[in-house]
Amino acid sequence: MIKVPDTVSNYDNVYDVLKERGFIEQVTNEEAVRDMLGKEKIKFYIGFDPTADCLHVGHFMQVIILSYMLKYGHTPIALIGGGTGMVGDPSGRTDMRQMMDTETIDYNCAQFKKLFDRFLDFDDEWKYEGNNGVLTPGHQNREPLPGKAISVNNAAWLRPLNYIEFVRIVGQHFNVNTMLRAEAFKQRMERGLSFFEFNYMLMQSYDFMVMARDFDCRMQFGGNDQWSNIIAGIELTRKMCGKDVYGMTFSLLTNSEGKKMGKTANGALWLDKDRISPYDFYQYWRNVGDADVEKCLRMLTFLPMDEVRRLASLGGSEINIAKETLAYEVTKMVHGEEEAGKAQEAARSAFGGSGDSANIPSVEISREEFAGEGKGLLNLIKEAGLVPSNGEGRRTVQQGGLTINGEKVTDPRLSVTEDMFVDGEMTIRKGKKKIVKIVLK
Repeated sequence: MIKVPDTVSNYDNVYDVLKERGFIEQVTNEEAVRDMLGKEKIKFYIGFDPTADCLHVGHFMQVIILSYMLKYGHTPIALIGGGTGMVGDPSGRTDMRQMMDTETIDYNCAQFKKLFDRFLDFDDEWKYEGNNGVLTPGHQNREPLPGKAISVNNAAWLRPLNYIEFVRIVGQHFNVNTMLRAEAFKQRMERGLSFFEFNYMLMQSYDFMVMARDFDCRMQFGGNDQWSNIIAGIELTRKMCGKDVYGMTFSLLTNSEGKKMGKTANGALWLDKDRISPYDFYQYWRNVGDADVEKCLRMLTFLPMDEVRRLASLGGSEINIAKETLAYEVTKMVHGEEEAGKAQEAARSAFGGSGDSANIPSVEISREEFAGEGKGLLNLIKEAGLVPSNGEGRRTVQQGGLTINGEKVTDPRLSVTEDMFVDGEMTIRKGKKKIVKIVLK
């Protein structure tokens, strides 16, 4: 469970805290929003479409924002998109998302909720009830408990919709010319935008209206690519139920070159240790670029800003102290203090000559595979997760970037045999940042 420490900021208004940490990009009415967040305790939401069965580090930044709001007395709504996920958000996309069947979407939604439960304290007795059509409001069974988050799935109000009723009542409030100017659609016009995806803005806007109408949700948060959808939801809520609601967008987690962070050679940087080990998760943050350290410390840790600035100002090789702190703090929040400690010890052992080598990532492979002529080196390092393909493995070896038990390997055709192991173990290192221990079983 994530707990934001009291030392995180000297401010007592969460708006000032989020601004200090560099999260806020756009807000619909800054003065009104800051005043509201300082004087009232509100419900607000962030939407998560279940495009996979696991959360990744991009979602984690949203979880951190939910945690800040919870710390300062507001009620986060984690909206899981069992309805919108059946269409797929075109925002920030150059192509159409792969369509999923209902069973897959429902499974992914359940997996999302399990991961949310690791990070946030939910009031699971709170329920959303009712809503059997556009004109039939739903309601909450009671107010959420103070200090707790709530979760709702928009399948509850989107899947029962009658399409003709929806477009007659909701669609009349949308101007197609205005929609086409939205950034979410504009970048897709040259490549083509399906009418199927064009409906997404209406659905997300309807989400906001339903929650504002039925249980007084006052704000929607999202990444900066969600601005057009948020504005549309604010307008629909005003037109359909006369309520003033607000929106705020946050910086996307990008590096100094403007590229999204959280991508690895094996795909996204997932938050489940069965997808990416705590050690590899730690190593990702330990190896971020020097120019990205300050931003990551600000947004992904709860260190006081004075400490963030001190660490980010370290020069030369001392910047590695800041990177190690970053890696430890983020890994601790995602995987717990014990796993973060193990990952740090393993990294120190592998790359600094100190620490506990027992925590270096290991792969068990049957002894029989190394008998006789042995196992091909390229297949071995691919199986161990050091490279994504034999082609990259060959290039790594030819460029002198691979060692076995400390000795450089130069022949990509090498066969690895049992006699090359020491006490049943072999350490293979790729470059300066990746290492794995092969253990015979």
